[in-house]
Amino acid sequence: MVFSSATFVFLFLPVVYLVTRLLPFAWQNRFLVFASLVFYAWGEPLYIFVMLLASIVNYFLALHMTTRTRLALAVTFNIGMLAVFKYSGFFIENVNALLGSRIPVPDLMLPIGISFYTFQTLSYVIDVYRKRTEAQKNYFNLLLYIAFFPQLIAGPIVVYKDIETQIENRRMTVDNLADGAARFVAGLAKKLLVANTAAVIVDDLYAQASFGTAAAWLVMFAYMLQIYFDFSGYSDMAIGLGAMFGFHFKENFNYPYTAGSMQSFWRRWHISLSSWFRDYVYIPLGGNRKGKMRTVLNRFIVFFLTGLWHGAAWTFVIWGLFHGLFLLLESFVLHVERWPRLLRHAYTLLTVGVGFVIFRAETLAQSMAVFKGLVDFSALTVANQAALQGFFTPWSILLLLAGIAGSGPLLKRLRAPLAVRLAGSTALWLLCVLSLATATYNPFIYFRF
Repeated sequence: MVFSSATFVFLFLPVVYLVTRLLPFAWQNRFLVFASLVFYAWGEPLYIFVMLLASIVNYFLALHMTTRTRLALAVTFNIGMLAVFKYSGFFIENVNALLGSRIPVPDLMLPIGISFYTFQTLSYVIDVYRKRTEAQKNYFNLLLYIAFFPQLIAGPIVVYKDIETQIENRRMTVDNLADGAARFVAGLAKKLLVANTAAVIVDDLYAQASFGTAAAWLVMFAYMLQIYFDFSGYSDMAIGLGAMFGFHFKENFNYPYTAGSMQSFWRRWHISLSSWFRDYVYIPLGGNRKGKMRTVLNRFIVFFLTGLWHGAAWTFVIWGLFHGLFLLLESFVLHVERWPRLLRHAYTLLTVGVGFVIFRAETLAQSMAVFKGLVDFSALTVANQAALQGFFTPWSILLLLAGIAGSGPLLKRLRAPLAVRLAGSTALWLLCVLSLATATYNPFIYFRF
């Protein structure tokens, strides 16, 4: 089940909200656990047991998290489970390619959301060991933290200590419902109206064997719109849904395409992931406190892991290292803070776009085909441009322009009166309903991570 489906919007969400609101607080957490398990089992009936196993093991390990040995056991279990399902096939394929061996490659389906809930359980046991939080003695409360349906499938990554008190002390109010519903509708519109429109262009163009200049530039910027509005839209929906049930999740995006450097981009993009790697990998490795060479090594480790977290493929690893390289160049060579503002912004957008070409490509060869189109201006022919006309209808142009405008804080800064904001939310909701009535299944990009 996905948020951008009629089943979720018109059946699951209203039923779960109304039942939760009618129940006494003592029963709300257990009902939300039940509803979250139904939500997950809707598409993953078998792998729900993997998540339950993770919750049980981490629950008991955290209760007596007093030694490094127990912490090592918890980390090994969590990383090991993720490695088996996500990376075992990738590892064996590369061993076979390197050694010429014929080790059977396991055909394991990746449990939805495993990358997200594994990082949540890891942060929980590590923070208990560090004595930054107390171990949760109520198993169902811990299971709610891990399995709560708004953030279960694709984040944001929620750190236990950030919502520890909310699990046992929160209120479902009319104001929270109104604010959460408006945030949910905004995220739904991002996904259905902008991301899905861009996805049609991206998917059709990536199906080609070669790219003319116009097609290469179009597919790069269309994918930038698609992935931002797809993922930030999901985060908006998750944050809005959390608010409806009395939870307050931290922001996951802060207009990353307005950044003037790659360092600023990563402070604004997928904030929960970059914060997780900072707190649980980069700083424990020594951060930037042990000299320049150690800083370089630590950053490459972090961005190697960031790329690998996104998927078991060399394209993701190279994408991560590509970003790590530019962050190091900015720190020691480029000094972009001295550049004119417009140049900094153009450089950042172009670097992010080039990185996303690698990220989206099925193979490195496909990404090279796009790169060739980006720089081969001899391919900017009338025929190549005419071939793109089918992608542009008045409606798609309008939605893509809305996407460009919505990538920055302009609309937020307008501070429209309440009546105007209500009218805007209503209009977006009606457009989303029309889109839901005609849409085919289109999962969120981060479901596969």
